[in-house]
Amino acid sequence: MRYRGLAVLISLICLHTSAAIAQEGDAAAGETVFKKCAVCHVADTDKNKVGPSLNHLFGRTAGTHPDFAYSPAMKAAGTAGLVWDENSLRDYLHNPKLKVKGTKMVFVGLKDDGEILNLIAYLKQFSQ
Repeated sequence: MRYRGLAVLISLICLHTSAAIAQEGDAAAGETVFKKCAVCHVADTDKNKVGPSLNHLFGRTAGTHPDFAYSPAMKAAGTAGLVWDENSLRDYLHNPKLKVKGTKMVFVGLKDDGEILNLIAYLKQFSQ
């Protein structure tokens, strides 16, 4: 009986660990996803393009990257407390116009949660 309980416990630990690893995303796959963003953004340098640099994005208040002309909606989102973290960025990437109504970003969003997870893993490399 004890062995059966131990086997169940070990199985649960393995499942939890696998889920945690899966939640981290694949930065290499995220680099491929980032090609959809690279027309307007860079992540590896602090240079603005049509969109703001995504270098050191995590922990940044929305609408605050220096020398970028944000929409009033993005500035207001930052003033209201929007800070880029995994959750807020996931929501934004899924549907930018829903997360920040009035954003001037024309990208319609990513519908595949795996792509979003991988893109977040890719961007996190440039926030450390």
